[in-house]
Amino acid sequence: MRLLVSRTAWPLLAVTLTLTLLTPSTPALHAQTGAAVQPAGAVRPGIEEFIANVPEALRGKRVGLITNHSAIDRQRVPDIDLIAGLKDLKLVALLAAEHGIRGTTSEGVRIGDEVDEKTGVPIHSLYQAEDRGPTPEMLANVDVLVYDLVEVGGRTWTYVSTMALSMQAAAKKKIPFVVLDRPNPIGGEIAEGALLDPKFKSFVGMYPIPARHGMTVGELAKLFNEKFGIGCNLIVIRAANWKRSQWFEDTGLPWVNPSPNLRSFAALQSYPGTVYFEGTNLTEGRGTDRPFEQIGASWLDAPKVAKTMNDRKVPGVRFEAITMAVIPTAAKFKGETIAGLRFVVTDREAYRPVRTALLLIDEIKRQHPKEFAWGKSIDRLTGSDKVRLAIDTGTLPALLDQWDREAAEWLDSRKPYLLY
Repeated sequence: MRLLVSRTAWPLLAVTLTLTLLTPSTPALHAQTGAAVQPAGAVRPGIEEFIANVPEALRGKRVGLITNHSAIDRQRVPDIDLIAGLKDLKLVALLAAEHGIRGTTSEGVRIGDEVDEKTGVPIHSLYQAEDRGPTPEMLANVDVLVYDLVEVGGRTWTYVSTMALSMQAAAKKKIPFVVLDRPNPIGGEIAEGALLDPKFKSFVGMYPIPARHGMTVGELAKLFNEKFGIGCNLIVIRAANWKRSQWFEDTGLPWVNPSPNLRSFAALQSYPGTVYFEGTNLTEGRGTDRPFEQIGASWLDAPKVAKTMNDRKVPGVRFEAITMAVIPTAAKFKGETIAGLRFVVTDREAYRPVRTALLLIDEIKRQHPKEFAWGKSIDRLTGSDKVRLAIDTGTLPALLDQWDREAAEWLDSRKPYLLY
């Protein structure tokens, strides 16, 4: 087994390492489960590369692991069990982001500290204090922080903000921060939307990146560390054999719902855009059977809006007028059966979820000027006040054209931080 190490620039005295483990192509047994390893050409997540050969500099260290139920290997063994079983490391702390260590807590609900029943390792909640990052007390006995949470490709995904805050904590303590990389499930070639305006920085967007960035979590960590000056000792364990053109369905990796309301690959394809409906008085589908695949409201004329949008032939998608049953505990339209629109992706390469969702909001506001209303979170979700102002003044098409130019510039500017 060979270890390839490439070293990037050292801004703020930071060191970034990217590690790729090359394994023999002959069949072998999984170190922890005894399951047969798949062919060498198969996509392998960073956890498998890490387990196969723990970097020498980390051996013997006490590990704090930032993870949840979605971080598994190809045999569906959780990172927690894999790392707890290593002789070269000692797992001393688990750190839980939004939705908890098992990914079952609803959005926005604070989670408390607990103990992992299987390993006996304490679980510290990163989603109870306002800053939502590790405290010095949580890291008191930790020599290295390891991060493995699934990325979904949209800027509003709070796991990425948790990573950035944890990198900052690692920099302050001067301990290594290890990212176990995974493929971006909606591919690595398409970017969409404007960069976040720093004046609107929040937990659903901390740095100036597009709404759909087309990067892996390891690449984002490299970007945050070097371009935005976190300056931690960053080690990225690359996923093996992933190509930027590959979507989740192409990887052969097992599916796990990354959060309670992202339940399918179809939801992931639309999420970077449909998440904006959280910032309106329509529902984004939470409390229905297909969150983020469909939107609706009790006052919506779904057939009329669907016909208008379909007549416009928006690339890669069509709209179906439906009715949606909303559970009694939902945040919007509790216990009601309401009119809705379902996004049906017909060409994932042509589909632009951010542009599509904003065009739809614009059309709904035009057809329902009295009923439609903005919510408090719209500017934070879109990363500026420009969307709200453009839709209110009828200038959205010009803004979207500008955003397309900015996204093209982003694809070029991100190149120094790409790992694949």
